[in-house]
Amino acid sequence: MIQRIQTLYLLLAAALMTTALFAPIASFTVDSGDVYNLNAFALSSATESQSTIWMGILMVVAAVLPFVTIFLFKNRMLQVRLCAVEIVLLLGCIAFVAIYFWLAGANALEDMGVAHRHFGWAAIMPVVALILTSLAARATFKDEVLVRSLDRIR
Repeated sequence: MIQRIQTLYLLLAAALMTTALFAPIASFTVDSGDVYNLNAFALSSATESQSTIWMGILMVVAAVLPFVTIFLFKNRMLQVRLCAVEIVLLLGCIAFVAIYFWLAGANALEDMGVAHRHFGWAAIMPVVALILTSLAARATFKDEVLVRSLDRIR
């Protein structure tokens, strides 16, 4: 059923990941004073841009999969499996954010010294979505156990 608590968890996870697609994930200030912003699809400044397409694709899939999972409410075990896939995708998103954050100074901005770097508020959204998705998987599995126990009584 759509009114279950795991639906709210998955809906919040999808909303967080959709917001993370459009919000700046990290910001880098180089020695020359230029500011580079890391978004889902690009590491860019006012004058140049470098693609981060794989992180963007992973974040799009991580934003769409909870919506698909919500509407498969008649097959709870498939929902649990899709939540596990979503958890793996979110771990990949977290890994991409960490890699781009720590290696942007070494690789992408190598000819310019990075004076200051900081995470944006969108950097924590995959972590919160990971927690919400694990809670949704747990609640869905509890529902499945309850339904199976009631079938055994009949």
